Amino acid sequence: MLNVSHNQLNKKVSLEGYTAFAKAFTSRHNKYFNRFLGVFAFILIIVLFLPWTQNVSGNGYVTTLTPDQRPQTIQSPIPGRIEKWHVKEGDYVTKGDTIIFISEIKTEYQDPRLVERTNQQREAKSRSVVSYQEKIKALKGQVTALINERTLKLSQAKNKLKQTRFKVKSDSVDFQAAKTNLDIAQKQYNRTVMLQNEGLKAVTDVEAKRLKLQETQAKLISQENKLLASQNSVMNAQLEISRIMAEYSNKIAKSRSERFTAESNQFEAEAQVSKLDNQSSSYKIRNAMYYITAPQNGYINKAIKGGIGETFKEGEKLVGIMPANYDLAVETFVNPIDLPLLHIGENVRVQFDGWPAIFFSGWPNASFGTYAGKVVAIETFISKNGKFRVLIAPDKEDNPWPENVRVGSGAYTIALLEDVSIWYELWRQLNGFPPNYYTPEDKQAKKDKK
Repeated sequence: MLNVSHNQLNKKVSLEGYTAFAKAFTSRHNKYFNRFLGVFAFILIIVLFLPWTQNVSGNGYVTTLTPDQRPQTIQSPIPGRIEKWHVKEGDYVTKGDTIIFISEIKTEYQDPRLVERTNQQREAKSRSVVSYQEKIKALKGQVTALINERTLKLSQAKNKLKQTRFKVKSDSVDFQAAKTNLDIAQKQYNRTVMLQNEGLKAVTDVEAKRLKLQETQAKLISQENKLLASQNSVMNAQLEISRIMAEYSNKIAKSRSERFTAESNQFEAEAQVSKLDNQSSSYKIRNAMYYITAPQNGYINKAIKGGIGETFKEGEKLVGIMPANYDLAVETFVNPIDLPLLHIGENVRVQFDGWPAIFFSGWPNASFGTYAGKVVAIETFISKNGKFRVLIAPDKEDNPWPENVRVGSGAYTIALLEDVSIWYELWRQLNGFPPNYYTPEDKQAKKDKK
């Protein structure tokens, strides 16, 4: 009855006698509904005061705890051509097992006897070094011999100089004696002339004295010539000493110059020997690189380069390998606004893809199918996706993570923060406020201690 008419039938006709009236207008259901609402409101109020754990969620994927345990690709440090595959995808390999054998494609390394010929060149250069060493020894001996010979020659020339100086002294004495004899002869001649004028001497005596005077003058001139010759010999002896010094200095300098040249050639030959040693070692190492081996124990995931005869450049990826032994971790990403809320050692709940879970983000103890973890690293620089990277390791004090989880599978993480009431969390969510900022108790204690 909608009672939309001005002529209302329920005011004119009594409906209490009808069964439908008793079913439609009874108040029993209102009483039960009111009780339900009261009980629901009471329970809701109690629930609003229950504790709720604030959290920071993030999406990431499963990885490994250390970089050397993560999936990697194997590259060749040299360019080459694939000649033979020793494994197939899915095979287990141990460290050092051969995966691929390659061949050389660069013409300068294709000589099969390259190492042998390089060693021969090195041996030839080594003998050249020995030859230069012997030449240096010979030149050193030659310099010593020249120095000794110069010493002897100088001694001989100095002795000759002494002899000529003594001869000069002797000739000088003889010259003075000749001058004295000349004076005596001159006086005797003059006296004889004077006596002859007085008639005391004969003319023959005068002539004899004149002849003796002339002989004395001739001896004086001869003795003077000898003195000049002796003085000239002294000058020649001095010049001879200077000549010997210049001559042997030139010879010694030339010998030393040849020795320095030989030493320079020796050093150059030694440098070439070292270079050839380096080349020989490099060629041996390069030959060993023709066998691409496994860097650690693991499983061959994917052959990036396939076939036989395919060429590749140095550093190009050839095959992917997954290490056999690894420690699982989760790499998740959080928003920059939530980064100050995370700390090293923070408790985190992790939900893996493929593991069904009944999950309550604020009640971690009531969540099933999630696993405990702890924050072990927080990136200090933002990633390309605009978020910060956080690394989470398993919590050893809780249940272990599933064994069948594979590296690379997805993961959903909840970082557990401060405990608050549900009503406060609803109020925060409605107002768009971030979770409460806090510092863990252990870090606060360390800070107070400092």
